[in-house]
Amino acid sequence: MASHYSFAGRVSCATAILVSLLGCASGLHLQDASGSRDSGPGSAPPTEMITEQLIAQEKMVHASPSGQDWRQLVQTNPPPYTIGNSDILSITVWDHPELAGAGMAAAAAAVDTGAAVANAPQQGFAVDHHGSIQFPYAGQVEVAGLTEEAARNVLARKLAKYIAAPNVTLRVQAFRSKRVYVDGEVKNAGIQAINDLPMTLVEALNRAGGLLPTADQSRIGLERGDARYTINLRELVQMGINPGSLMLSHGDVVRVHSREESKVFVSGEVVAPRALTMHDGRLTLNEALGETGGISPLSGDARQIYVVRKTPQSTRVFQLDARLTGSLAMAESFELRPKDIVYVAATPLANWNRKISMLFPGALTSAVGVSRP
Repeated sequence: MASHYSFAGRVSCATAILVSLLGCASGLHLQDASGSRDSGPGSAPPTEMITEQLIAQEKMVHASPSGQDWRQLVQTNPPPYTIGNSDILSITVWDHPELAGAGMAAAAAAVDTGAAVANAPQQGFAVDHHGSIQFPYAGQVEVAGLTEEAARNVLARKLAKYIAAPNVTLRVQAFRSKRVYVDGEVKNAGIQAINDLPMTLVEALNRAGGLLPTADQSRIGLERGDARYTINLRELVQMGINPGSLMLSHGDVVRVHSREESKVFVSGEVVAPRALTMHDGRLTLNEALGETGGISPLSGDARQIYVVRKTPQSTRVFQLDARLTGSLAMAESFELRPKDIVYVAATPLANWNRKISMLFPGALTSAVGVSRP
């Protein structure tokens, strides 16, 4: 009999200890929106409640251009191609075929010496590093920075001193002075030469074989010197801007990012926690919860839906109370950002059950062992 009372007393004592421990351990230790908790080194950031006003503020921040303004890249009437160093020009002076021989001499010499035709210099007049060509009678002619028409007029004026009314045809035979580099989620990454067709962003992507299915059309990076631009193709179309009007320049680097780099992580009390890929840069809180099966009906606390976002300045924590009227509409309007973490907290009862399942069996075994004679 004494043994029975001793056992019951030990169980009651163990239970009391567990209650005190669980009372201290349960619950999330996030700071509320009013900042009532002490803010010190290592303390949790303040929690911002998701409201219509906060959603409107976030949309304004997201809509404002970040970094460099890509609007300066838009050109509805692109200028014609200008000749540059290393370009090869084809020049014909009608009724004077002997003047074209200088341009073909190097190629003919390579063939006569047995050199492979593939390795032979291209026929024509190469623009040197000074931006000039050497032409019979005209001598040194500066053509760099000129259009084909302007270069033809310059050469015709110089030849007019020796030939009556020269009829000159000048065109770029090989475009070698200007190029851009396309990298990332395209079929054929590499260098693309700028020719007489305007090198727009769409043209560069098409020459690279087009975008891969894994490409993120909302995050196409453009590097021009020290400037960095982020271009969202779908937003351009929604704004009524033709992506084909974004002009590229010599030396530009276009990087198409992968959709795998724009993931959102959903964890906690949802049916199927996992990482989600954003849909061309867009994913709302409601969509994230829906794609993971929603809040767990057994353990999820609809009052505590958190979004943790790391910014260059700090870490922000947003909270949604799904019990409130209109909360689903706010969840659909609240747009997530890449690398956001969506966390659904457990109910107090679920936390209690988990603590009991971890601690009580050990305490019960200890109590039974002590009661044995």
